[in-house]
Amino acid sequence: MSFFEILRFAVGGVTANKLRSALTMLGILIGVGAVILLVAVGNGSAKQITDRIAAMGSSTVTVQSTSRGTTGGITLETAKALKDPVLAPNVKTVSPVINATSSTMTYQGSDHAVPQFIGTYPSYFAASNTPVGSGTAFTDEDLAQGRRLVVIGQTVAETLFPGTNPVGAEVTVSGALFTVIGVLDEKSSSSGFQDANDVVVAPLTAVQQVLTGYGPVNSVIVEATSAAKVTDAQAEVATILDQRLKVTPTTTGNSASSTPYRIQNAAQLLETQTQTASTFTVLLGAVAGISLLVGGIGITNIMLVTVTERTREIGIRKALGAPRRVILTQFLVEATMLSLIGGGLGVAMALIGSQFTIVGVKPVIVPSSIVLALGVSVAIGLFFGSVPASRAAGLRPIDALRYE
Repeated sequence: MSFFEILRFAVGGVTANKLRSALTMLGILIGVGAVILLVAVGNGSAKQITDRIAAMGSSTVTVQSTSRGTTGGITLETAKALKDPVLAPNVKTVSPVINATSSTMTYQGSDHAVPQFIGTYPSYFAASNTPVGSGTAFTDEDLAQGRRLVVIGQTVAETLFPGTNPVGAEVTVSGALFTVIGVLDEKSSSSGFQDANDVVVAPLTAVQQVLTGYGPVNSVIVEATSAAKVTDAQAEVATILDQRLKVTPTTTGNSASSTPYRIQNAAQLLETQTQTASTFTVLLGAVAGISLLVGGIGITNIMLVTVTERTREIGIRKALGAPRRVILTQFLVEATMLSLIGGGLGVAMALIGSQFTIVGVKPVIVPSSIVLALGVSVAIGLFFGSVPASRAAGLRPIDALRYE
């Protein structure tokens, strides 16, 4: 008997009970679709995290103050000292940052709580890759004079100034008037982070006068002279901070909570987040793979039922001279067809599902996951179908013919 004849018999066996075959394929469909889609969600989450970190700039170093309260930590004078042409020749700009969290901005009776009200230097816009889309940024003269000017994000503009140009408008923050001079370009946001567009940037001196007072800064954005000099700039910044904050080897050897600062560059953040995202993606894929295993067990169950129902048919075929390999091949083909068709439908379901945003993440399909899921579904068909197929091929003709 040729392979095509075996295939024709297998198709007939699968279509003989359409509902049962459809339910069996549904298990594989869900398993394959879940594996591909969950891996795509993990990959999409990793991509969004990477984009957010890359948006910080490839030539920047971020210094975070770990001290709490108004004493200790990185002062404005310490931050200014980081731009030293002798001690730090690879540092291009230094931008101290003060974040007056949860400040309420009012315009013509409308209020909006801004989670990130940043006071900083004009160099912050270039160093943090935060360009101004319309209007202008404030200048060094505005900083020196403490002028109350703000550059707002897209979310703030859409909330307080729907359908109008906010540039030139006067808003109230903590009873003080600020003038809107620009609107930032839109930035992408990802699940688990604050809205990157719900932000206001103002001169650091104005923010200190009105909102925060003259305590230490929250962080410092240091821009290196080039991306290749980031590591050198980081070492220079660390040396200056250790000298000014009197950090000793004993201090640095203690826990992170006792160190007055933490310094990282974008490459380090990217590496850490990439490792975390990869672990998360693998975990999602493993959880989804369990459903594939359940689908394989379903194939075994259904094929065993099929063999039992067709025992007499198998006996007649073996009595007419059908060899063991033909019976074995037929039932293996039937099991593989069920898993392959179910896997193909699962791929289609995953591709459709990837067009939608899931838990705030836009899935990114990984081509290798499609190939892997389909390959595993075929392997499941062969593996879990081998037991029923062997049972069918091993039936003695006389026993099969006497079966009722």
